[in-house]
Amino acid sequence: MPVSIALFRRGARWPALKRGRAMPSWRELPARLAALRDLALDLRWTWSHQADALWERIDAELWQRTRNPWTILADVAATRLAELASDDVFLEHLDQCAAARRSYLEGPGWFAATYGPAALDGVAYFSMEFGLGEALPLYAGGLGILAGDFLKTASDLGVPVVGVGLLFQEGYLRQTIDAGGRQQEAYPYNEPATMPIQPLMAEDGSPLHVAIELPGRILRLRVWRASVGRTSLYLLDSNSPQNSPVDRGITGKLYGGTTELRLMQEIVLGVGGWRLVEAIHPEVEVCHMNEGHAAFVVLERARSLAARLGLSFRQALWATRAGNVFTTHTPVSAGFDRFPLDLLDRYRSALTQSGIDPADVLALGRADGDAADAPLNMAYLAARGSLTSLGVSRRHGTVSRRIFQPLFPRWPEQEVPIGHVTNGVHVPSWDSQAADEIWTDACGKDRWRCIPDDMHREVAALSDATLWAMRGKARQDLVLNVRRRLRRHLAARGNPPEALALAERVLDPNVLTLGFARRFTAYKRPNLLLRDRDRFVRLLGDRHKPAQIVLAGMAHPADTEGKRMIHEWFALVQCPALRDRMVFLEDYDISLAQELVQGVDVWINTPRPPWEACGTSGMKVLVNGGLNLSVRDGWWDEAYTPEVGWTIDGGAQGSETEQDVYDAEALCAVLEREIVPEFYDRDAGGVPRAWLARIRRSMANLTPQYGSTRMVREYLEKAYLQAAAALKRRMVDGAEPAKQMLAWELRVRRNWKNMHLGSPGIDQDKDTWCYTVPVYLGEMLADDIQVELYADACTGHAARTQPLARGARIPGTANGYLYTGGVPASRPADHYTVRVIPLHPEVRVPSELPAILWQT
Repeated sequence: MPVSIALFRRGARWPALKRGRAMPSWRELPARLAALRDLALDLRWTWSHQADALWERIDAELWQRTRNPWTILADVAATRLAELASDDVFLEHLDQCAAARRSYLEGPGWFAATYGPAALDGVAYFSMEFGLGEALPLYAGGLGILAGDFLKTASDLGVPVVGVGLLFQEGYLRQTIDAGGRQQEAYPYNEPATMPIQPLMAEDGSPLHVAIELPGRILRLRVWRASVGRTSLYLLDSNSPQNSPVDRGITGKLYGGTTELRLMQEIVLGVGGWRLVEAIHPEVEVCHMNEGHAAFVVLERARSLAARLGLSFRQALWATRAGNVFTTHTPVSAGFDRFPLDLLDRYRSALTQSGIDPADVLALGRADGDAADAPLNMAYLAARGSLTSLGVSRRHGTVSRRIFQPLFPRWPEQEVPIGHVTNGVHVPSWDSQAADEIWTDACGKDRWRCIPDDMHREVAALSDATLWAMRGKARQDLVLNVRRRLRRHLAARGNPPEALALAERVLDPNVLTLGFARRFTAYKRPNLLLRDRDRFVRLLGDRHKPAQIVLAGMAHPADTEGKRMIHEWFALVQCPALRDRMVFLEDYDISLAQELVQGVDVWINTPRPPWEACGTSGMKVLVNGGLNLSVRDGWWDEAYTPEVGWTIDGGAQGSETEQDVYDAEALCAVLEREIVPEFYDRDAGGVPRAWLARIRRSMANLTPQYGSTRMVREYLEKAYLQAAAALKRRMVDGAEPAKQMLAWELRVRRNWKNMHLGSPGIDQDKDTWCYTVPVYLGEMLADDIQVELYADACTGHAARTQPLARGARIPGTANGYLYTGGVPASRPADHYTVRVIPLHPEVRVPSELPAILWQT
């Protein structure tokens, strides 16, 4: 029988599962090639140019087609392996790669050297998607790519992180474009044996399973492990023969199926994921939810602690919430997952057993004042169950504070406790080999394995000749890759040989190359360039200063508008006069994205503000000397300066249609008047000095700032280290502080409505307004509250909060005090309002208790 981590074995410990181990490889390699197995199973090869050349040596065609070393080892002929085992040149290369991997894994890492290993025992990073490479296609878009980059960066820096996700049998769609320019979707099966993952086994050799109680049955989840350098990614899989056919499909399609299927997937991720973490990584202190899909981990983590220590669920929540971190990626509240009450009630056994009151669950996942039949909002559950909540850019933080305002009624929007950590990209995953060589020469090979210092001096020392040669090579490589892909796509559509020959003539490696690739949906406005089609065609076809564009992107299967926009581009690409200047490549994936961001000169981004939460695609061109032309939304809103790129700022005028007209005009104007002329402004030697100066500033200023090393450091400083320390404090003496916090919360809530404020007295003493405020506490303890003056932000003044000091008792009252304090008289006294908020030295207000009382 397989070993299970079962819900009904509450409190059980499994000593044999401390770490788990992987099943032995099914294919024996020649002894001299044994190191290939470990290299192939470590997804570090996804960001190692040295390893690229190794796999290409084994089978160049297979490597080009699959980008999957594990598949290569499975499919390559035994005779070829025998040849390699006696090839001294190959063996030397293999030894170098194996030695580099050992050195990487055995090094102490930036985190341990900076903070020491005791600062943080472990982080579990939960995400519905992980985009690590094409060999592991478990992502739909930017959310998954970000999660993959996060794990890679944690490995580089030595931060103790494990990832938790699902092993989808089909994953997200794969796209083809038919002869008529219409998107078609395919869902190829993800065969685990061909993926660089291994099933996790118990010490007794049996498969490891995680069990979850669903209505009328037990769901048993297999566990797989992917190695990501020093980091592990654990994947839960319902496709086990022990489950019913329907349940085997729970981890079928990513974001597919019914609302009930989505609920089961999120139960598996949150509930099953936390049980797995507790069993094999009990040292984990911090649980990071990458979007609300994993929010059920809030319930399971508290339930498990309550069972282990004999606490109530609410006591346990006060303890575990300290260790939870939530990142929201959604710019509109309609994007949050919601589940109706009747559906939740059917799955009560998985979510609210062991003493959890369903009312407590609903209170966490709904706003105060919601209707009795309002659904459970997963983002609300994640935010209310976390000590720290963050958006993914500065502007998105502002947008998120507005979206989450319903959880904090009567609190000013700017005080809604949603901060931000701007996303970043794992630079080594996105740089070309030529760019990597330049950065290595300038800044050293370990530059992205630590927090990089100021790189301006090193980048400034790069000569124009070096930069221009790198850009020329990148553009040439892109053209060759585009032609190869286009030829393959045309052949798959059944085109005759003469049509395939046309693929050899598309694009020119010496022409300004624009790139546009992303999900095709209305808010991304992928057809903004086509609003004035004739003007755009003239831009591409200019005889003296031409431009060319490479496009890619998929629409959601149900997004008919997105599919229509793909068809519109595809129809234009078929125009004989434009075939050499425009290419639309199907099946946008990580591999294609890498080719594009490494080769294009200018990356175009046209979202409708403020719908772009962050958008990381433009960050990926930075290391390669590419430049950005984008609407000022997401990351570009904080990154843009005129010296490093261009912005599309036609002015938001009236309706969406009017805004699109203005922005389309601005987009074409910037291309015509600034970008094209600067690219072709050459000196006598044919070098565009001004263009290269812009590249140099972009590389030096933006590449380190929008790399994921900066992002992970900010998560450490803003969330993880604080969360781990707070959790330790709340867990002492059997979580006694958490018990006291719940008692404090109940006391404050019980007495809050009995307080009231008297009219303040205001005097002026020179340049200070002096306030005296009578506060009648009723049954409230004076130590449980803080009285403040608050002034909102206005023209010329930032928002201001000033605590008032408790003074003398008010004669004749049972529990009344005078509170006093002063504020500068630089703004009118009537700008200030008196308010009362809860006070506890270990409680984060309003995140954990959003009560507030205003002077009426």
